[in-house]
Amino acid sequence: MDNTSTSDIVIINGNSHPDLANMVAERMGLKNGGCSVFHKSNRETIVEISDSVRGKDIYIIQTGTKDANNNIMELLIMAYACKTSSARSIVGVIPYLPYSKQCKMRKRGCIVSKLLAKMMCTSGLTHIITMDLHQKEIQGFFDIPVDNLRASPFLLQYIQESIPEYRNSVIVARNPGVAKKANSYAERLRLGLAVIHGEQKEAESDEVDGRYSPPPTRNSTPQHAPISSSSRQRTTSVSVGVPEHPVKVKPPLTIVGDVNGRIAIMVDDLIDDVQSFVAAAEMLKENGACKIYVLATHGLLSSDAPRLLDESCIDEVC
Repeated sequence: MDNTSTSDIVIINGNSHPDLANMVAERMGLKNGGCSVFHKSNRETIVEISDSVRGKDIYIIQTGTKDANNNIMELLIMAYACKTSSARSIVGVIPYLPYSKQCKMRKRGCIVSKLLAKMMCTSGLTHIITMDLHQKEIQGFFDIPVDNLRASPFLLQYIQESIPEYRNSVIVARNPGVAKKANSYAERLRLGLAVIHGEQKEAESDEVDGRYSPPPTRNSTPQHAPISSSSRQRTTSVSVGVPEHPVKVKPPLTIVGDVNGRIAIMVDDLIDDVQSFVAAAEMLKENGACKIYVLATHGLLSSDAPRLLDESCIDEVC
């Protein structure tokens, strides 16, 4: 049993979401720790911790926002400041982990989420608490424990309590990459499932990752010696070199599943660039969906995303 008392717990936060840190501290009956995070004129990050953290359990509440790089540097510097001040443990509470979508190798690129994980471990963090990682395998990049919490119970409750006639709904995956998550929601709610696929699809598996980078060799057809007619039927000519990979051609945008006269509920882990959601909503409307909802755990809504959502045929985003 954990013998840690609340007097040994210190909650500090950066500039990403101070209101969240204040609400957590108030709920636990604690005072928000005295930590000041600001930027100099040259944009360097300065962290000043006024209270003693020696021998205490530190919880750093810092999530990812549209200013992801500053959020990361603030977190790393706060963690390192606590480490060098002899804190007993340093737990990073990061509801949205930045760069979590960059968790696969790309053409002549790198796995950025692994780099970020190594930086967090080196900075002194001893535990990570996050929510709905883009891929749960990201936990393997860390050398420290990672708790990947789920928002699905809250979203399922919202569907049941806030969407009228939700029994007439169908769960929609806007691309095949989200089909597993959508199927999980459909099974728990005992609803139908629809999947959108085709030329508008933005699944990560369609992005160029360098596996087909060797160019086809020119004039690589070998010169064979003449083959007699008797042996031609028993032999097959095999070319030498790297075979040319056929070009991937996407089919037209289509929906697998029935949405006619139904309430369409699109589920995902992140809403940031909303063009794919808007295109999927238009496709659903064309196929007879009466209402369209979008549910996601993290809503960054970068650039002009709010305007695009307002002008779209999406009825509600939550």
